[in-house]
Amino acid sequence: MKIIIVNSYDNVGGAARAAYRLHKSLLSKGIDSNMIVQRKLSDDYTVQSFPTSLFQELLAKVKHILDQLPLRFYKNKTKILFSPSWLGFNNVVDRINSANPDIVHLHWICNGMFKVEDLARIKAPIVWTLHDNWAFTGGCHIMWDCEKYTGNCGTCPRLGSTKENDLSRDVFKRKEKTYKKMPNMVINGLSEWITNCARKSTLFRNHKIINIPNPIDTDLFYPFDKTLSRNLWRFPQDKKLVLFGAIEATSDINKGYQQLKNALDLLHNENVELVIFGSSEPKEKDFLKFKTHYLGHLNDDISLVSLYNSVDVVVLPSLQETLPQVAIEAMSCGTPVVAFGHTGLLDIIEHNVTGYLAKPFDNKELADGINWVLDENNHSGLSINSRNKIVNCFSSSYVTDKYIKLYEDMMANKIKQ
Repeated sequence: MKIIIVNSYDNVGGAARAAYRLHKSLLSKGIDSNMIVQRKLSDDYTVQSFPTSLFQELLAKVKHILDQLPLRFYKNKTKILFSPSWLGFNNVVDRINSANPDIVHLHWICNGMFKVEDLARIKAPIVWTLHDNWAFTGGCHIMWDCEKYTGNCGTCPRLGSTKENDLSRDVFKRKEKTYKKMPNMVINGLSEWITNCARKSTLFRNHKIINIPNPIDTDLFYPFDKTLSRNLWRFPQDKKLVLFGAIEATSDINKGYQQLKNALDLLHNENVELVIFGSSEPKEKDFLKFKTHYLGHLNDDISLVSLYNSVDVVVLPSLQETLPQVAIEAMSCGTPVVAFGHTGLLDIIEHNVTGYLAKPFDNKELADGINWVLDENNHSGLSINSRNKIVNCFSSSYVTDKYIKLYEDMMANKIKQ
């Protein structure tokens, strides 16, 4: 069995980390897995970058900028990522087809990696794992409460558009035409929420849609001595530490930094310090109620393991999440998570069992959840339950076996709409 995993990057961002973890887990089970990326940032020989010439290498570095050019006509667009995926000029499909794989497993493929129409040129059966909404919308990655994808998009709120036949309608129609040429494509929603969204979408109404989560190595992400972990980070031993983190944690509006700040103002526990990773300390500091440790970007799992084990609670106040890696990683280390109870977070956190799910988007309830988890009477049980939840539902061996069974069924033509 020969599998090709496709993602824009190999180790930057949640989708990349999830795709790479699946790739490595497949290899550990004796599957011939290769990973193809647009920009390779690791030195792993099992990961291939598809640019094969100096021109293509230079183009790959700027394609995400070129892909955004059509958005210049939308002066009222929001800061949420929108990908037209109109740019060709690469050989990624040729590289995939020349390898003659049994299955091609797509993950996050934007930032100019694919032109929408090029997807139909892939010869092998396709699994497409949804890490956000882009595959079934007219271009937005985070749709929030918009349900125009159940029709045919247009008048896009992410573009600030007032016209039916706008860029989102154009991208939607291009996808519709392309997907009709791809009958052997299986759509994988990582969470029940995004799986249900895909089932309601116009674009995927004629495709098989399943639900298999991301895998995580629970032997790597495991509970570790808290005192030692805090010493490694030089954190105080006598404080309650609250962790918040993501790529561009304080600047990405979807990650809920403003909601977190509002909730922290309502905490009644004064013995708290905040830890933030994914963003560096700003030049002009926010006025926060508690002392804050800024860690910048973390790129290795060992640092994350020691960090999760050094804190008392992780807070994910996101406005939308498909299946957040931070929650799975933290809980695998026995650290409870507090979040708003919606979207993909519902698959991971069990209210009052592995953490706390606050009413979306009630900052007072978010603060109550943090206070509740920090209570010593609740914390130890939550830690044990959190670890058990991830081991039982998301461990690499368990989840990867599901993917292998999927690949085998697709190769045997057992997958039916």
